[in-house]
Amino acid sequence: MKLQAGYLADFVALLFPELCQACGESLVAGEDLICTDCRFSLPFTNFHLKPDNIVAQQFWGKLNAEAAYALCYFVKGGKMQHLMHQFKYKGVQKIGNMLGNIAGEQLVLSPVFKTVDLIIPVPLHKSRLRKRGYNQSSCFAQGISEKLSAPVAENNLVRVRATETQTHRSRFSRFENMQEVFLVSDPEKLKNKHILLVDDVVTTGSTLEACGTELLKVEGLKLSIATIAYAE
Repeated sequence: MKLQAGYLADFVALLFPELCQACGESLVAGEDLICTDCRFSLPFTNFHLKPDNIVAQQFWGKLNAEAAYALCYFVKGGKMQHLMHQFKYKGVQKIGNMLGNIAGEQLVLSPVFKTVDLIIPVPLHKSRLRKRGYNQSSCFAQGISEKLSAPVAENNLVRVRATETQTHRSRFSRFENMQEVFLVSDPEKLKNKHILLVDDVVTTGSTLEACGTELLKVEGLKLSIATIAYAE
């Protein structure tokens, strides 16, 4: 029976091959979501080894962050853009978890990130969450959690106001758009904790800055930041 099941699975795979979410080519046995070539050619930043990286520099003088990191560079037309499109708009939530696992394997090598107590994803407004069905930052956070051995806390940082898309806004307009958007609902649970705040893509950093500003109002809280990608 097992042999027959194996033949059936191979036949189904022949008719309906699973495709790489980055390049669109057929996956082979042992590959999941992305092919081996794409996995090893993703534009990794190695920012976990560079404390003064360009993401960290974005928050200098704005947030008292312990460390900041992005897993990959985001290049228009590149593999990360294809992955992020499938992840955010086509419902392939497993991509976030996979990228979180990869990020977690890197972050656990960093003395700073190894001390994280809790992981908090940037929240979506409830109206956006209903429309999309999931929070992409939460998927990424869960993947990191599996490798960093720090739990995910999703309901303490709350988005209290819906905002318009940031895509075509200027840097200053993005900052203004994010004022008074987030609230910490139970500060006692975060006191004296090292929090890893995670998001999908960082550009100007205005969303992360708004979240971090609220979190740092909590007594004794230390803040670090991790994202899937950095886009210039």
